[in-house]
Amino acid sequence: MNNKSIIICTYNEFGYVSIAVEDIRKNIKNFEIVLVDDNSTDGTINEINNIKNNNDIKFILRKKTRGLGSAFLRGLIESKGDYIGWIDTNMTYLTTKFLEMENLLNEGQDIVILSRYAVGGKDERPMLRSLSSKYLNLFCKILFRSKIKDFTSGIFLMKRTILNEVSVLGYGHGDFFIEFLYNVEKKGFKIYELPYVQKKDLEPIKSKSAPNIVKFIHYGIKYIMRITITLFRST
Repeated sequence: MNNKSIIICTYNEFGYVSIAVEDIRKNIKNFEIVLVDDNSTDGTINEINNIKNNNDIKFILRKKTRGLGSAFLRGLIESKGDYIGWIDTNMTYLTTKFLEMENLLNEGQDIVILSRYAVGGKDERPMLRSLSSKYLNLFCKILFRSKIKDFTSGIFLMKRTILNEVSVLGYGHGDFFIEFLYNVEKKGFKIYELPYVQKKDLEPIKSKSAPNIVKFIHYGIKYIMRITITLFRST
C-alpha cells in the first residue's frame, strides 16, 4: 500500500478542522496530513494543536504569507507520500472515495480528480455558485481543447512522479490548480474523473473566494485572466 500525503489548507475554519482530520483518519489508510494554516485568528490554530498529537499531522503555520496557491505549494514541499491528495476541510465526507481513487492509481492512472461534471456527478450548491462553476469549466474546456470536465473541484489524488515533469505555480486562488491540470494533460499523463455530488453546505464556512458579490466577480475576472495567461504561457 502506497504512502499518501493529504494536504489541507486552512484559514479561520474553527470547528471544521477536527472533523476533517477525523474523516481522514477513519477513511484513509497509510497517510500523513500536511496541514498549512495562514495564521488563523478564530481559534483554528488551538484546535489544530489539540488534534495533532497522533504524529500523523505535519503542521505548518505561516504567519507572514497568505494565499491558497502558495499554501498548497508549501504543503507539497513538506509532503513525503508516493501519492499526494488535496481536499477542503468542509468536503472531507468525500474521503470515503479515496480508496477507489487509490485503486485507480494502482491500475495505471496518474491523477484521479473528483468531478461534478463526469457522468453521475452533480453540483447542489446555490445557483450563482453552481452555474458560475459550470460555465467557468466549460470555458476552460473549450479554450484548452481539453477532455477534462472539472478543473475546479480541488479534490484529487495523484502520483508524486507527475512532479518530475509538471511544476506547480503556487500563486493565486483555485486558478493555480486549473493551470496545473492543463499542464498535466498537455504532458500526456493519464487523468481519470470520478463523479461525485457536491452538496449544499448546511452551515458553510464563509467563502474565501466569494464572501460577497463584488469579491465573487473580482475572483471570477482573476480566474479568467489566469486561464488566458496559461494558454499563452504554454505556447
